Amino acid sequence: MATTTITITLKAYNALKAKKKEGESFSNLILRTFQKSNAPEILAYYKARGPDPGLADAVEQSSKELRKNFKLRRVEI
Repeated sequence: MATTTITITLKAYNALKAKKKEGESFSNLILRTFQKSNAPEILAYYKARGPDPGLADAVEQSSKELRKNFKLRRVEI
């Protein structure tokens, strides 16, 4: 199994450690917490983080670029 090292703050580490079940690895905790089917937990995570103006600006810019590059046309069905 391939691995990689990440750097997180002590506060983030303690938050993860508090959610970790007995005998569970951090990898399994992260996968359990952030699976596609775990939408409520992901939403709660981002709500707890608060707004991210940088992310909002990046999404807005990407949206503008996509709209600029694609032309919509009316189709009769």
